Amino acid sequence: MHKNHPFHLVDVSPWPIMGSFSAFILMTGIIKWFHLMDNSLMLLSMISMLMIMHQWWRDVSREGTFQGLHTFSVTIGLQWGMILFITSEVFFFVSFFWGYFHNSLSPTIEIGAIWPPKGIQPFNPIQIPLLNTLILLTSGLTVTWAHHSLMENNFSQATQGLLLTVVLGLYFSILQGYEYFESAFSISDAAYGSSFFMATGFHGIHVIIGTSFLMVCLIRHYCNHFSQIHHFGFEAAAWYWHFVDVVWLFLYISIYWWGS
Repeated sequence: MHKNHPFHLVDVSPWPIMGSFSAFILMTGIIKWFHLMDNSLMLLSMISMLMIMHQWWRDVSREGTFQGLHTFSVTIGLQWGMILFITSEVFFFVSFFWGYFHNSLSPTIEIGAIWPPKGIQPFNPIQIPLLNTLILLTSGLTVTWAHHSLMENNFSQATQGLLLTVVLGLYFSILQGYEYFESAFSISDAAYGSSFFMATGFHGIHVIIGTSFLMVCLIRHYCNHFSQIHHFGFEAAAWYWHFVDVVWLFLYISIYWWGS
């Protein structure tokens, strides 16, 4: 049916309500895992959530790419949605930094009134943490290279830049996993362990999400879903990746370097 406005009124979709139920079951599964040491419900709900996410985002990609429903007005709305989402993520990480500085600037008598607490052996900031910083800064350059190549209609260079960014993201995650495996302390080791693993762990999850986001963009780019002037899916991934980079710089300076 013909429409005389530039906006996109979405079709009836099962994914929002199914996603809500899946998230509820996931939370229930996590509680079951914590209390009964049984992760079967959590794993089942994670598989369900991944299937729903895949099909929902497939529909959004189809609307924007093949059906031409993402007009200029719709794209502006999507851009504001992404900006507000990243803003909410900034405040999410502010809470972790707030907790960390609260504990470190005024350590309580229960942890010996010193920071790091006695018995905690923090990581050397010029070893794996510095390497991970260089990796993420380099990945910021490669994703910018891919973006400029896309705007210049250079298919091969955009592919190379995206592929390099994904590889660097995977490399970062592997190194952080190795760092956790070799850690001399755990999340249950006083306020330091809690602050360290919550902040760096959630950042690590964001790196995995960002890498997945860019990997999907690489596949879509290979399938010619993006053009010189219509590639917000990629732009959103690039914004998210730059946000992840900036958060890591604050983590490195405050927790790894200053906090050690």
